[in-house]
Amino acid sequence: MEFVLIVSVGLVLSIVGLGLAIVFKKTNGRNAKKVMGINVVSLFGMLIVSTIVLLTNSVVHAEDTTSVATAAASALGLQYLSAAISTGLATIGAGIAVAATGSAAIGAISEDSTLLGKTLIFVGLAEGIAIYGLIVTILILNK
Repeated sequence: MEFVLIVSVGLVLSIVGLGLAIVFKKTNGRNAKKVMGINVVSLFGMLIVSTIVLLTNSVVHAEDTTSVATAAASALGLQYLSAAISTGLATIGAGIAVAATGSAAIGAISEDSTLLGKTLIFVGLAEGIAIYGLIVTILILNK
């Protein structure tokens, strides 16, 4: 469990450090995208590695009763982690979709006010992505 804590602290510090480097050096354009891409790849890479380490550690020592309890706790922790990731990624996707469709809807309504009902349908569909993520989270937690 200490491994996960160390990895989490390292990831948070790297995200903050890279963000501050971009802000203070006034990096923009391709360089900022490159740095943020490296940051995202390292984040998900470390999440995958830590998940594999947690799973292999709990499977190898499953004979002990204390290890079985540890494996159950790790499984419960991974259940909460998967629920959080499904909700988080769905809401991020919904935010991006609503930003794109909402700005286009406002532009269309400003030219022709009769399009209000049609544009609200598209914005509502974009918001539905977050609801799907919430449904998946409820299904994961009720298992």
